[in-house]
Amino acid sequence: MSLENNVTMKLAILTSGMLPIPAVQGGAVENKIDFLLEYNDRVKLHDITVYSPWNKKASEHPALSSDVNHYVFIDVSSFKARLARRLYGYLHSGEYYNYFIEYYFEKVYAHLKNQNYDCIYLDNCPGYVYKLSQRGYKKIVLRLGNDLLNSKTKYNELIFNNLSKILTCSNFVREKVATIQSDKKIQTLYNGINIKTFSSTNKQQKRRTDIGLSEDDFVMVYTGRLNKEKGVSELIDAMLAIHDKPNIKLMIIGSPFFGNVANEDDFVRGLKQKAKEIKDRIVFTGFIPHSQLAQYLKMSDIAVIPSLWDDPCPNTVLEAQAMGLPLITTCRGGIPEEVTDKNAILLETDEHFVDNLAAAILDLYEHPEKRQQMASVSLERASLFTKENYTKNFFGAIEELNR
Repeated sequence: MSLENNVTMKLAILTSGMLPIPAVQGGAVENKIDFLLEYNDRVKLHDITVYSPWNKKASEHPALSSDVNHYVFIDVSSFKARLARRLYGYLHSGEYYNYFIEYYFEKVYAHLKNQNYDCIYLDNCPGYVYKLSQRGYKKIVLRLGNDLLNSKTKYNELIFNNLSKILTCSNFVREKVATIQSDKKIQTLYNGINIKTFSSTNKQQKRRTDIGLSEDDFVMVYTGRLNKEKGVSELIDAMLAIHDKPNIKLMIIGSPFFGNVANEDDFVRGLKQKAKEIKDRIVFTGFIPHSQLAQYLKMSDIAVIPSLWDDPCPNTVLEAQAMGLPLITTCRGGIPEEVTDKNAILLETDEHFVDNLAAAILDLYEHPEKRQQMASVSLERASLFTKENYTKNFFGAIEELNR
């Protein structure tokens, strides 16, 4: 069976229920599911039902007119639903997840149990595999965008044995799953992004001067959540070390939590306090909607993703790469699988990290020809991580279950 044969399966898609689908509030998982649904609507491959928390914009989205994709919305936000969630948590303590997620799952299951799906697809929810397997379900596919299933995971063997296929966002995560047991059911499916959105050829609508930068500046960009594990504090330390290059500027895009533009936590306040000494060289933009992010990347000369944790397969790397930016990043998690040493400087996060980060910044600042070569490789490599590749590889993996 192949994509061209128009194999028809009846599929259910479940996420944790934190954000709605269609992805009107963003979310990496939700955007990838939108990729699948858009493709399925165009090609008419399968009959898919996606379960989503209710959201007014999502419930009025044009995608709901599809004749092959169906949307079941679960109310988790009304006053009545919030009371019911609390009551559920009171009566069912000690379950796999917190009461919010467990309540959502049970509301989904009330609908799902009356259907006859060929396959149930879960994203980042190993606990749901446990619950479904206890109720007799077998043909389940789990995709992992994080290290959530390994030999230390609760019920790990039961979850592993009741899965038909495990799709991982990187070989790094794949190896974590393989600590339970090595099996051909584990398959790497790299993330994909919309490279039409993240394209250096798109018209520039945002200018450096709009955010206090000069056209003559050497601009570095950091995108991501602002927390300790992302390495942004060490990036500011590197900027402080480069005190004799006033036209090296840093644009920090992000907030403590997804979409949180109103409140700063102690960590972000600490970052801004540290940056006061060079406040004319650092711009904190706060949260930028994903739809506008490419405009800020286009202003930049290089991207710096200084992750201190084992980031499984960050989209921030793929997005910067697709914009044709040279990268400075780290040898953590799945990041080395996304880039090569031809378009990225990969650093160890050891005791010399800040010094090496500063040296890497100066290296790219002082060698424009090197940046140009790296930029070309970034653009070439971006073609490996498209939403089209992601979607076709996903459906190819799912259809293997019927072979």
